[in-house]
Amino acid sequence: MGEDRIFVGGGGEGYSAPQDLLLGYGNRHGLIAGATGTGKTVTLQILAEGFSAAGVPVFMSDVKGDLSGIALPGSESHKLHAAFMKRSATIGMDLKYGSYPVTFWDLYGKQGHPVRTTVAEMGPLLLSRLLELTEPQEGVMNVAFRIADDEGLPMYDLKDLRAMLTFIAENATTISTTYGLVSGSSIGAIQRRLLVLENQGGENLFGEPALELADMMRVDPDGRGRINILAADQLMGAPRLYSTFLLWLLSELFEELPEVGNPDKPKLVFFFDEAHLLFDGAPKALVDKVEQVVRLIRSKGVGIYFITQKPADVPDDVLAQLGNRVQHALRVFTPRDQKDLRLAAQTYRENPRFSTEDAIKEVGTGEAVTSFLEDKGIPGVVERTLVRPPSSQLGPIDIGTRAMLMAGSPFAGKYETLLDRDSAFERLAVRAEAAAKEAADAEAAEAKAKLDAKEFQIDAREFNSARRYDGGKAAPRPAARKSGGGDSVGEAFAKSFARQLGSKSGQAIIRGVLGSLFKSR
Repeated sequence: MGEDRIFVGGGGEGYSAPQDLLLGYGNRHGLIAGATGTGKTVTLQILAEGFSAAGVPVFMSDVKGDLSGIALPGSESHKLHAAFMKRSATIGMDLKYGSYPVTFWDLYGKQGHPVRTTVAEMGPLLLSRLLELTEPQEGVMNVAFRIADDEGLPMYDLKDLRAMLTFIAENATTISTTYGLVSGSSIGAIQRRLLVLENQGGENLFGEPALELADMMRVDPDGRGRINILAADQLMGAPRLYSTFLLWLLSELFEELPEVGNPDKPKLVFFFDEAHLLFDGAPKALVDKVEQVVRLIRSKGVGIYFITQKPADVPDDVLAQLGNRVQHALRVFTPRDQKDLRLAAQTYRENPRFSTEDAIKEVGTGEAVTSFLEDKGIPGVVERTLVRPPSSQLGPIDIGTRAMLMAGSPFAGKYETLLDRDSAFERLAVRAEAAAKEAADAEAAEAKAKLDAKEFQIDAREFNSARRYDGGKAAPRPAARKSGGGDSVGEAFAKSFARQLGSKSGQAIIRGVLGSLFKSR
């Protein structure tokens, strides 16, 4: 079995020799496929155990809530203990129960440490995908990010993004001359989509402290890689949020990690469960981005393993790069199922001992058709394999145990307290306040000037009238009227405010809110 490989299964009458995943090709990606209830979760669990034992950190999402048992050793009291021991003997494995180092994460901060990113780090492309925006709406989103960069308005959370969109709506005419047309209807549609996202709990994803990738790539002092488990049972209620978050995480790994060539073992293995959600309805530009990430990220030591029901759920350009494959049973009920089965069988290197298509239909729960990369990266011949039992607990842990493990985590307390730094929301609020004060001062000065002029005219008329009455002699100059006579300052301000966009004070509002961006040149 060796230290350079992960034992997956095999052995026994009618089955293959031991099937191993070579660590040197662990970053060549992989696929775990099969119908519901055929054993994909156990395969995912034993691969995570194998990578961890080899010192490779793992990230995986727990979509059904039953992967947390990796943190505890298996037990002889488990109902499947006898079956596990029998299978171990069949495949020539000495099963020893043991636990693995686990870190729990949760976007909602309930079943794990909060995991967040910032709006700026997510970027306009992924945010547009998350919000299901049209092309014109995506254009407005790009304008918002560009102005935020140009004006030094950092966007950390959704209130920052909302403030930027409100700012653009209030100054759409001026902004359109510099950045291209932005329409009020597009901005309104984005704001409505943000409301939907917030109702789904999406605001929990954005903010600080943001996740540090190094915290997901931790190796414990005993040499084992930590297994990062994202609680996704609640998150699956918002599938677009789930898939976009995982895609963001992949993109961050791709952008931040250095090139390492062909390492002896991966730097991180990333399991993408329910992978079809990533591609359902995705625009071609996004699929192209995923294909690029999958193709290039292996040179940074990251292996990506997609878990889904059918290989057909994954686009061909991505599927072609998945070298290590575990295919559990596919159920055939319709002509479409038959076509998917045939296509799945055609992706394997044939074994003359049996029909791959028949084997995929016939394997039972815990069995699989496997093919792993061999020396020089050549795909191995397809084999029927008995998947080995897990060493850790099969099934979830209880709430108390989870809380205890979280309290003892090396990251306990690091992400729990939400920060709210000075950002676009606060800075735009300061600008608006300054603009309002400048406008009020300008209007007050304008109103006072008009009032003084009016009083001067009244004084002049009274003076001339007195001269005529006194035979041309000068009469005493009357006292100036108080502001309560005629139009008050408040009334004058109210009337002038209606005309402010065409007045100097209206220009002051624009200057005050926009800062230096649109000042006269």
